[in-house]
Parts: sequence; C-alpha cells; structure tokens
Amino acid sequence: MLMTPGPTALPPSVREAAGEELLNPDVDPAFADRYDALKRKLGRVYGTDDEVVVLGGEGILGLEAAVASTVAPGDRVCCLSNGPYGDGFADFVERYGGEAVLVDADYDDPLPIDALERTLDDGDFDLATMVHCETPTGTLNDLAPALDLFDTHDVPTVVDAVSSLGGAPVPTDRIDVAIGASQKCFSAPPGLAVCTVSDAAWERIQARDPDPLYTNLLPWHGADQPYPYTHLSTLVVALEAALDLLLDEGLDAVYDRHREAARLCRERGRELGLEPFPDPERSSPTVTAFAVPGRATALQERLRTDHDVTLSTGFGDLADDVLRVGHMGYNADVEKVERTMDALAAALDRVD
Repeated sequence: MLMTPGPTALPPSVREAAGEELLNPDVDPAFADRYDALKRKLGRVYGTDDEVVVLGGEGILGLEAAVASTVAPGDRVCCLSNGPYGDGFADFVERYGGEAVLVDADYDDPLPIDALERTLDDGDFDLATMVHCETPTGTLNDLAPALDLFDTHDVPTVVDAVSSLGGAPVPTDRIDVAIGASQKCFSAPPGLAVCTVSDAAWERIQARDPDPLYTNLLPWHGADQPYPYTHLSTLVVALEAALDLLLDEGLDAVYDRHREAARLCRERGRELGLEPFPDPERSSPTVTAFAVPGRATALQERLRTDHDVTLSTGFGDLADDVLRVGHMGYNADVEKVERTMDALAAALDRVD
C-alpha cells in the first residue's frame, strides 16, 4: 500500500484512463478538446480565471519554469522560507541570474513574518517566492500575512502549492504564479506540472522574454499555440479523469475528507507516542511528518518488508529523523490511514 506524500496511489478510473488508446497531440483534434477540458477543470480547482498552463514534466519543472520565466538577471527576489522547498527557490533564482534574499526560519517554525516586514521596508523587490505546503516537514503555511505584505509593497508572487492544491484551499486569487503537480492531491501519474499565471505575471514574462524553451512559460501563452512541443497525451487524459473524481465529489467535501484523514493519523500517532514534526496547528491536511529521531529509515524498511506499506522518510538532515504519512488525494481515506497506523504500531514494537 503506497501511502507516500506523492506520488500517490491511483484510483481505478485513472488507471483505466491511462490505458486508453493513444491520442496524437500534434494532429488529433480530439486531444485539443481533451486538453482544453483539462484546463477548464483545473481552473475550477484553482478557483481562478487566470490562464492555466500544463507543462510536460514533474512538479519541479513548474517551480523552475516559474523562476526562469519571471526572473531577469539582476532582479532582487525575496525568498520566504521555512523548509527545503522554500530554500530551493533561492537556488533557482541564483541560477537564473537573480539576487535571492532569503528570509528564513527554522523548519519547525512558522513563516518569519516580522523579519519579512523589516526586509520589505529596507529595500525594493521585483518578485517573491514561498511555499504553501512544505511536504518534507508536513507544514501548511498560512500565506495570508505574507501576501498582505507583498500586496502592500507591490511585489508579485510565485507560490509552490504542489502538495496542497486539490487537498486544501489555496489563495490562488492573490497569487501571480501558483504551481501544482499531477502526482500529489490529484492522484494522477507523475509527469505533469500545472500553473496558473495572472495577467500581471504574463506582462512580466513578456518583458523578460526568457531564453529557455523547456523551462519557459511564454510559449504556452495564448490560444494560437497551446502546446509548443509534443505533449504527454496519456498523462493529460489520466489527469482529466482524476479531476473528474475530485470535482464530482465537490471541493468542500474533498477538503473535509483530507482534514478527517489527517486528524485520525495524528490521533493514532499520539496513541503511539508520536507527535508531528511541526506544531500540530501548522500541520498539513495532506501529509503528517512524525518525529522519530534516528529511526525513520529502519521503520520505513520494516513497514515495507513486514506489512507492504510504503511511507517516506525526511530530506537532508532530517532523513532519518522524520517519517511521513501521505494522506492526500486517493489516500485521504480513513480506512487506509487506520491500516497504515496499525502497521506503524507493529513496526514500532520491532525498531528500537
């Protein structure tokens, strides 16, 4: 049983869609119809009229393309961070010639809003980046205070919502580029990055006139050339099937289902003597990161070999200190969480 925070397990209808007869995206009008339908459905999930772009590549492509498309050499970019992906935005900015000003906090702390306010008061910025859900630590960030400050200082924003979109409300109407991915809360196969891009962001991108092709949003802009290279047609069809499930259920019901799965996971964890890595009030409804110092790898292996349950460990310095349960998308299911936590209880008894 795959209970990782992406890629997630696939619902049967999504697997069936992935097995449909191949559509040639370059010549078949049926693919254009499917692609247009996909973008409309993504717009409903995002809750915005901003243009939707679907890139042929894993979610990291969306993060890099957003930076490559909006950051010109010499631009000052405020990178607000309390996790590995927030820090990673600064690396992308530097690669594309920008000046990254990292405003950061420890990985188990909230976003540093006071420090952000001081930083914005001290100088002008061309762009800002931040992360809604830091999957490695199981943290869901409250973006509203930061967005208020960026609005006040007229700073456009790029937000990584890869691990929250479709599982928790995202304030997309206040974000200039919001990035998601197929393999997280949508429970579709990995391989597609999705973005919404505001009119202001398109103006910035057009003025920037980025050089790259693959890590470039500009060739996707407008109706004349909706996909500048052969698209991943099977993945497009599979993602559309996944969105049908989500929209048929209704977004409010989907969010409630994620919250209930998260509540149960943490309740069972407390019974086992485990606590979420961040403050429970800041834990994401899509993933729980339990603090298990020095035991994560051994627990992961025991779960896989003894119980056929696959969980994720942490990243970097947290690799052996955090064990992550993905209750997102198709896996935001109380029965699956119960089975997972039963297996974890047994594994804890066998790992010192």
